[in-house]
Amino acid sequence: MSITRDLIIDGEHVPALSGRTAEDINPYTGEVFATVAAGGPEDVTRAVDAAASAAEEWAGTTPSARRRIFLRAADLLEERIEQGAGIMAQEVGGVRGWAEFNTHLAANILREAAGATTLPQGEVLATDMPGVRSMSVRRPYGVVAAISPWNAPFILGMRSIAVPLAVGNTVVLKPSEDAPLACGLFLADALVDAGLPAGVLNVVTNDRADAAEVVSALISDQRVRIVNFTGSTAVGRTIGTLAAQHLKPAVLELGGKNSLVVLRDADLDYAVDAAAFGAYMNAGQICMSVDRVLVDRSIAEEFTERFARKVRDLPTGDPADPGTVIGPAVNARSAARQYALIDDAVAKGAVLRAGGHRLENSLVPATVLTDVTPEMDIFHDEIFGAVTTVFEVDGPDEAVEFANNTNYGLTAGVITENLGEGISVAQRLKTGIVHVNDQSVSDEPQAPFGGIQESGYGKFGGQAGVESFSERRWITVQEEGHARFPF
Repeated sequence: MSITRDLIIDGEHVPALSGRTAEDINPYTGEVFATVAAGGPEDVTRAVDAAASAAEEWAGTTPSARRRIFLRAADLLEERIEQGAGIMAQEVGGVRGWAEFNTHLAANILREAAGATTLPQGEVLATDMPGVRSMSVRRPYGVVAAISPWNAPFILGMRSIAVPLAVGNTVVLKPSEDAPLACGLFLADALVDAGLPAGVLNVVTNDRADAAEVVSALISDQRVRIVNFTGSTAVGRTIGTLAAQHLKPAVLELGGKNSLVVLRDADLDYAVDAAAFGAYMNAGQICMSVDRVLVDRSIAEEFTERFARKVRDLPTGDPADPGTVIGPAVNARSAARQYALIDDAVAKGAVLRAGGHRLENSLVPATVLTDVTPEMDIFHDEIFGAVTTVFEVDGPDEAVEFANNTNYGLTAGVITENLGEGISVAQRLKTGIVHVNDQSVSDEPQAPFGGIQESGYGKFGGQAGVESFSERRWITVQEEGHARFPF
């Protein structure tokens, strides 16, 4: 029996004004998992009405009151881990381990947001004006438009709303059409049940065909003051352009063409394990996933043989099976896109070292390709799937040059027994994040998370997140006497 859910507007569960609904499909079975309200621009206006009305009172809520809500919501999420795992398996094909990781990290994002409520809100500035106190203060923007993705739904859905709410904004959340529950309604339920006041967080789900119209209505509403988007670079470019047209700042966390650099002195067993995890966690559907393994030529063949052997044995299939490592792509379109990248590469001379064969149920086997050249689409395009490529490089200098030969700049990893050389390589990589002696997929709620170049701009996490979702204002107070005027 499928789930039926309405929009959440002003604390109420309400149908779309049009009465329309949209189907949420299980990618593994092809069956309808849930039916959600298909909101339109008129529902966006209702949601912004509610958020705008709640903004002043929420901004004035004491930090301790906000903190209690976030801490309770974090506990509720972890209490609902079985429900969450079921939703992720059926909605986006998330395997059990990935669902548990999502739940715990989403809860910790809430706990970090709770701490953000009492961070310093400004500073006293030096001034040449006698008798004047000059201050820089941070204040919430007001209404935030949050657009959350499907691939790490609890983590990225919560990241799109937690800190914006913690610093006093209200939010209208538009979750992905591929995961309206996991990256939207399920998270909102926990916050509302924890005591979040009506109108502070509103959720508008939609039909895929209406996505552009709904997003345009949300960003163009003059009461929305900042846009928060996580997703592909192609869509992010459209979102950023639309926000700029309305003179609104945007925080954009976009795609990546991420490299794992394996230097000549690396522990090969560890490097193989790191590459497999970084490339195939969540079937490679993570913005931080390893697209390219850059291995020193002196160890490349041995590494590739060991890596391919491990990859061939990764359990693939039903995401509801606790033993599954590689679940399905989010939908049949995504699986077809990955197979097209593989076919194009092989047709142009790439060598399959593992995987590449056709599977059903939107599954793509963990695949390793070598001998990839710039003429192949997979050389340049973000893979975002259960496929990775291995390249031989001559030393750290060539590895850095190769890794930086992309317009993306999200994350990277460096594997080496020489920490000095690892740090040197890390400092030369043009990415927002680098992990030495780890792979590229890592996230902590207190760390400044974000990319550079076409991987986006703005940061999440810790003080950086607070600064992204509050605006700096200058306030002066004439404490002694009166200001003097020339006329």
